[in-house]
Amino acid sequence: MENVLGGQSLLVGGHEDEKDEDSMHVRATVKCNTWNLTDYEYSQIVMSTGPEIRTGFLKDGKPVQLKQGMEILITTDYSLKGDENMICMSYTKLAEDVQPGSVILCSDGTISLTVLACDKDLGLVRCRCENSAVLGSDLLEVRKLLGNDGKNILLMSKVENQEGVANFDDILANSDAFMVARGDLGMEIPIEKIFLAQKVMINKANIKGKPVVTATQMLESMIKSPRPTRAEATDVANAVLDGTDCVMLSGETAAGAYPELTVQTMSRICLEAENFIDYGHLFKTIMATAPMPMTPLESMASSAVKTANTIKAAFMLVLTKGGTTAKLVSKYRPSMPILSMIVPEIRTDSFEGSCSDEAPARHSLIYRGLMPVLTSVSGKVHHSESTEETIEMAFQYAKMKGLCKPGDSVVALHKIGTASVIKILRVQ
Repeated sequence: MENVLGGQSLLVGGHEDEKDEDSMHVRATVKCNTWNLTDYEYSQIVMSTGPEIRTGFLKDGKPVQLKQGMEILITTDYSLKGDENMICMSYTKLAEDVQPGSVILCSDGTISLTVLACDKDLGLVRCRCENSAVLGSDLLEVRKLLGNDGKNILLMSKVENQEGVANFDDILANSDAFMVARGDLGMEIPIEKIFLAQKVMINKANIKGKPVVTATQMLESMIKSPRPTRAEATDVANAVLDGTDCVMLSGETAAGAYPELTVQTMSRICLEAENFIDYGHLFKTIMATAPMPMTPLESMASSAVKTANTIKAAFMLVLTKGGTTAKLVSKYRPSMPILSMIVPEIRTDSFEGSCSDEAPARHSLIYRGLMPVLTSVSGKVHHSESTEETIEMAFQYAKMKGLCKPGDSVVALHKIGTASVIKILRVQ
């Protein structure tokens, strides 16, 4: 479950086998108010994983093309580099537990292998490929599998071994979001290098403007204790300072004795860490790594953030249909909340009111500082009327949430026709 805490997002959840009627202490909620707004303060993530058997490294880190009908050897010697003739797997008893005729599924079932023969002494299994596929390019295969109907589904990748760290740039390029799962990674790379991998991966995700989640054992001791260790508190704060968009709890809230207290504790740590950040320096650092030339939309987003920081705005207001503009604003890390009003498409051939799509709002929840709100419009079909109506709704909502008070300044970013504009507004 996710709760927006200041600029930080908090993911709360656990593995599927930890969730039942007794142990799932926190439930997802959606709130509505009298202005036809829906705010998504919470979202839920369930990780469903069983025992994991991994394929090993591939030669030169390059994907292997498997063709239907070809034979391939599987070895349990995990030190070997795989190619089109042989790959390795981490399960040492594979040759003992399968037999001719057994089926081995790889890459979430996208690759099917039929066992032809087993050599228990050498730990070898000879298989026949039942379909053509590429081993080592899971993200591309998932994208292809989702097709056009699933084009709006976000893919969040998680690096769990040294190969993933080595190929991180390619993984990030093909992902919509990223998770730094220190627990899985800590079993695959030297423990003293975990901190460096975390910082490098978060930094690279920040540069690309892709949301990153830091997870695993953040407040582990609070499963049984009402107070975290000093090291855990420091770990959470450092993740915020590193630039993570979200911090994640799992066992602490799924099966812990103090789920609510754990969320409150993490909230306080995140807020304190955010107050320590020099947002002016952070903005300059992000600008130094920004792509040049910028797209017009990214240029507007970065300019709006600079303006908001300069005038110390109470919050930033972004009117968006698909959420792209608000996400770009988040990339440049303003020091204040970003109220993202997800506005519906207005059809000039209809006088019926319409509600905006939920997907952009839900996707925005993992971006740092974003507070997505769904809006609906009245029968007014003129663009300027609907824009002013939405801005007025946003101000009422912000006052209700305590984001501003009369006299505060607000930086708004929205479109007028085909042009994007930045406005400085004052709260009445």
